[in-house]
Order: sequence, then C-alpha cells, then structure tokens
Amino acid sequence: MASVSKLSTPNPVASLSEALRPRDSRFLTFKPSSIAFNHKTNLFASLRSIHSLPLKTSLRIKCSQTDGNGSPAKRTVLHDLYEKEGQSPWYDNLCRPVTDLLPLIASGVRGVTSNPAIFQKAISSSNAYNDQFRELVQTGKDIESAYWELVVKDIQDACRLFEPIYDQTDGGDGYVSVEVSPRLADDTEGTIEAAKWLHKVVDRPNVYIKIPATEACVPSIKEVIANGISVNVTLIFSLARYEAVIDAYLDGLEASGLNDLSRVTSVASFFVSRVDTLIDKALEKIGTPVALNLRGKAAVAQAALAYQLYQRKFSGPRWEALVKKGAKKQRLLWASTSVKNPAYSDTLYVAPLIGPDTVSTMPDQALQAFIDHGTVSRTIDSNASEAEGIYNALQKLGIDWSFVGSQLELEGVDSFKKSFDSLLDSLQEKANSLKLVSH
Repeated sequence: MASVSKLSTPNPVASLSEALRPRDSRFLTFKPSSIAFNHKTNLFASLRSIHSLPLKTSLRIKCSQTDGNGSPAKRTVLHDLYEKEGQSPWYDNLCRPVTDLLPLIASGVRGVTSNPAIFQKAISSSNAYNDQFRELVQTGKDIESAYWELVVKDIQDACRLFEPIYDQTDGGDGYVSVEVSPRLADDTEGTIEAAKWLHKVVDRPNVYIKIPATEACVPSIKEVIANGISVNVTLIFSLARYEAVIDAYLDGLEASGLNDLSRVTSVASFFVSRVDTLIDKALEKIGTPVALNLRGKAAVAQAALAYQLYQRKFSGPRWEALVKKGAKKQRLLWASTSVKNPAYSDTLYVAPLIGPDTVSTMPDQALQAFIDHGTVSRTIDSNASEAEGIYNALQKLGIDWSFVGSQLELEGVDSFKKSFDSLLDSLQEKANSLKLVSH
C-alpha cells in the first residue's frame, strides 16, 4: 500500500460523537433499525462480550478518548500492523451491543466480517434481539424477513462506527461485511438480486456484500461489481478459484461503464486454517516421515502463492488502464485465521501472512494472541521459493489441490447453510415461546 506512510491512524473513539450522529433519513431503512446509542456508554462495560480475552492482553485499554492524563488511547501492535506493513486487522465477529466494538476499534481494528454462523451464535444466545424481534413479528413479518432486519440493523450500526476510518482512507478501509443467504450458493441470478437488495437496504457506503466463490457465483461477482456494488468474495480455498475471482472483479470493473471506479472496491477472502485441517488428516494417513513433517505447512504455503498471483494479476496494461479510472486493487483477505490444532502456534495463520494491501480478519482467539505476543514484519513473501516447494511436495505425496478446494468449498457452504437454517428454527421457537405465532 504505497500511501500507507501518508496516512495517520484515525482516532475512532475521538470521532465517536461524529460517528454516531444521525446523518440523514436514508440511514434508517427499517423503523426497528433506529440507532439508540447512549453517548454516555461506559466503554469499559463494552468489553463484557469479549469475555474470553485474558487481562494481560493489550485489549485491556482505556476505552475512552484519553486516559487520566489526557494522553491518547493506548497503541497496540495492530496499529503497527497497518502503519508499518500496510495490513488491515479486522475483527471476525459481530453481536449486540455493537458498541462492544469500540475498544477493539481503539486498539487498531479497522473493519468487521460477519457470516451466517456468527449471526446464528449472536442471535440464538442473546436476549439483546428480543425486543426488535417481538416488534417485527407482531407487525406481521415472517421469520426470515425478521432475521434480515435484525442483521441489517447490526450491520448499519457497525458501519456507522467504522465510517470515520472509511472516510479518512478515502474508501480504502473501514468496511463491514454481510453475506447473502447461503441458500443461494448455487444460484447465479438469485445471488445477484440478493446482493442488490442487501446493498440497497443497508444503504451505507462502507458495507461489503459477501458472495461465495462457488462456480455458480463467480459470474454473480462480475455482475454485482459491474453494478457499482462493493463485494467481499468469501469461501476461496484454491489458487484456481482465486484467479477466477480476480478475473470476475476485473471484468466487472470494465463492464461497469463508470468513469470513476474509486468507490467500487473488493476483498477476496482466502481461507487458511481449514486447509491444514483437511490436508493434515491426509498426511497422517500417508504416515511417512516426509508427510508428517509437512503437517501445518500447507495453508500458509498456498496463501503465499496466492499473494504472488495477486501481485501478477494487479499489474500490467490491463490493470493500469483501470487504475487511470480510479480502480483500487481487490485486496487479499486472510480468513479462517484461528488455529484448530493446539499443537500449532496460536498466531500461525496471522504472523506468516503479513504484507501490504492485505487484510487479516481475526476472531477473538487469534486477535488476542496476536495483540499479546505477535510480531510485526513483512512475512508474506519472505520465502516464496519455500512456499512453492511445500506446495509441490504435497502434490508429489498425492495431495490433490483441486479436490482440497472443492471439498472445503462444499463443507463451507454446507456449514453456513446449517447455521442459517438452525437460526431460523431458533427464531421460530423464540416466536412460539413469546406466543407471537399462532398455529
């Protein structure tokens, strides 16, 4: 990110009053989505949902604009990650109260990702949604429509908190992602329409509409981008599919007909830890010393090769022609960064993937680990030949990278569908328990 050194880190907490000030009536797509933040919110209390964080981490900060001596909010390694290496740390979680994001923003978090599994956990395990849900059902909303209004409110509220970052970076950062229904993963046209609808109802400049990188949805990505809608492409597990995603972005920009492409942006969410989870099982079945020695190395190696592909694709005459119209690179976003195997370093999927023009979205576990003992240095391309060697060695052992990508995509889509269906079932039960639905 060539301009990183020119950017000062915005003080989101200092900008809070501005961030929460009502802008215009278009913000409130739904009546229940009205913002009712208390400006006297005790920001220490906003840490309560991040209960898994140990007190020794840097997230235990003064959650106000200044400390007792009037000095700025405490810096963390996350600020260095962005300012020194050009990588944006995002938070892979969202729940109510959305003001729980404030200490994270103060600690250097610059965006948020959500998915059906995150909302399933947030809504089914909390009473914070009950009042809005009750009102929605009482006014005649069906269960799925009510779900989307709950989600849209959270996304709008989070977008407002990150808008100062979005504004200061001229649309380069500060995004909040919301995913189309996972039921549409094999529906090209349905995904296009759902993305347009979500973009319209959220109505915030810094929202990313998440679209899965399934074969059916790659054409959807092109069409949605061509419509001037910014996209987070999710569930990317292979280099071949990643290249198709880049091409869809470039095709969409070219097809848009826009003279100013600066506000149409995208990230490509390349999943990491799940790759090791699947390949490690295969390596253990092979059982040779060579195979066993490659455990825990596949995911980072493939990610490093993805970064090489990114650098190649976003250069040359085709890309330069788009840059003249203000186009921004589709940043690589490292997703699935929590470590599943306790034998591995808890920063395994963060520390080796640091580089410019990238995003690392981290759930609580990975975020707290990196803040506590992470080291900031450019690592993503520090040993490209080693990454290629690991990738090829795995192929020689019989690892079929194409199969790995397809299998993980199927599992990812299925997992999100199950979360989505489970949540709708939970909401139906909640409606029944509130005696709001008659049979």
